[in-house]
Amino acid sequence: MSDAAWLNAGTLARLPREVERPQYDLDQVSVGVVHLGPGAFHRAHQAWYFDDALARDTRWGISAVSLKSATLRNALEPQDGLYTVAVLDESIRFRVIGSLHERLVAAADRERVFARLAAPTSRIVTLTITEKGYCLGADGALDFNHPDIANDLAAPSRPVSAIGYLVEGLRRRRAVGVAPFTTISCDNLSDNGGKLGRAVAAFAHACDPGLARWIESEAAFPRTMVDSIVPATDAALRHRVALALGRVDRWPVQREAFAQWVIEDRFCNDAPHWGALGVTISGDVGAFERAKLRLLNGAHSTLAYLGLLAGHTTVAEAMRNTALATFVERMMRDDIQPTVAPPPGFDVGGYIDDVLKRFRNPAMQHALAQIAWDGSQKLPFRILSTIRDALVAQRPIDRLCQPVADWFHFVRNAQRDGRTLVDPLAGPLFDAASGCNGDAAQDVARFLALEQVFGADLPRDARFVATLCAAYRTLV
Repeated sequence: MSDAAWLNAGTLARLPREVERPQYDLDQVSVGVVHLGPGAFHRAHQAWYFDDALARDTRWGISAVSLKSATLRNALEPQDGLYTVAVLDESIRFRVIGSLHERLVAAADRERVFARLAAPTSRIVTLTITEKGYCLGADGALDFNHPDIANDLAAPSRPVSAIGYLVEGLRRRRAVGVAPFTTISCDNLSDNGGKLGRAVAAFAHACDPGLARWIESEAAFPRTMVDSIVPATDAALRHRVALALGRVDRWPVQREAFAQWVIEDRFCNDAPHWGALGVTISGDVGAFERAKLRLLNGAHSTLAYLGLLAGHTTVAEAMRNTALATFVERMMRDDIQPTVAPPPGFDVGGYIDDVLKRFRNPAMQHALAQIAWDGSQKLPFRILSTIRDALVAQRPIDRLCQPVADWFHFVRNAQRDGRTLVDPLAGPLFDAASGCNGDAAQDVARFLALEQVFGADLPRDARFVATLCAAYRTLV
C-alpha cells in the first residue's frame, strides 16, 4: 500500500474538509510533556487537551513513553504520530490529533526516556498506567515486595516501573540543578496524586534520603479527576475512520463527546493556560473524584458484572435491560449518593441523570468485558470504599454487595471455562475459585481471604459477610 493511502503528515492536507486537524504547524512543536502509558484513554483525553494547548503555544508537545510495549510506537511512527479520535454522540465527529510529537519505548530506549525526564523543557509528566501500575499494597502505600519495585531498588538506573522512572528522572534533574516537573496522575485511583507522591518519596527514601527530602519539599503531585468513556478500538472503528478520512489509520481511538479534567491547584513548574483548555483547577479535587469513582465507575463495574452474567456485551445493551438499569439507578441514588460530599455548586442528582444518559448512548459500543478487567484493583475504590462508609453510617448495603458477589461468579466462570482473567491477581483469584463448590459461606470466605482486596476489616464485619453471602446465593 502506498504512503498516500495512509494517514500521515504528508496526507493531512488532503483529508476531507469535515475532518478536524491540528491547528498548528507540526514542525514547530517542541516537547513539554512526558506521558507514561499512552493507551487509548490518554490519546482520547489528555492528548486532546494538549492538542488544544499546542494551538496556543507549541511548547506543549508530548513525548509518549510506553514502558514495555512497542505496539503504539510501531503503529504511529509511520503516521508521524498522527491518529484519529472518533467522537461518538448524536452526531459523529472525526479529529486528527498531532500532540504525540515523540513515541518512545522505555525498555528499548531507556536513556532517551531519561533524557526527556531530565530535560528542563519537560515541565509536566502525566501518567495513565492503570491502578496496578502504581505497585501499591492494600494499604495504598508502595509495595516494596512487588517484583518491579524490588528490581528497581536493586538497579535504580535500569527501572521497569513507572515509580522507578520518575525517581531516576527526578534524581537526574536535582543533580544538574533543574527544578522538578509537576507529576500528574490521570488514573482512576482514589487520592491518585497523594498516593503517587508518597510512593515516589518512599522509593526515593530507600535509595537516597536527601533526594527524598528534595522531592517532598520541591516536587508536586496534584490530585486529579478524569472522565470520558473510551471504548477499546475495534475493526468497526477502523473501518468507520478509514471511510471518513479516505485514508487508513493504523490505530484510531473513540470516545463519547463528554470529557472532564479536574486538577488540584498544585504545580511546581510551568503549565499551559488550563482554563482556556476547559480544564477545571480546584482546591478540592477529592469531592469531584469521589463523585466520579463511586457514581460513574462504581455503576460501570456493577453493570459489567451483572450485565455479563445476564448475557449482555455492551453498556448500552445492558441499559436496555429494564431490571438492570433500574437496579443501577437505585444503587446510585439510594446507596452511593449519600456517601458523596459534593463540591460547591455540584448537582449530584443532575450528575446521576447525565451518567445514566451517557450509559444509554447508542453510538457507544463500550464492551462490558473491558470494564470487567482488573476487578481486584478497581472494586476497592469503586465499591468497597462506599460499603465501608455505609457500614459506619448503618445504611443498607444489599445492593452494594451485589456487584462484589457477581464479580466472584465472574471469576469462577472464567476459571471453570479456562478463560484468561485480565487481573494482576489472576493467580490467587483462580486459586480461590478452584475450591468453590456453590456453598455461599464457604465460597465467599475463600475470596475474602484476599486481604490485598478486602483488607483486614471487611472480612471481620459480620453484617458485610452475611449480606455478601446472601447476594452470592442469588446467583448460585
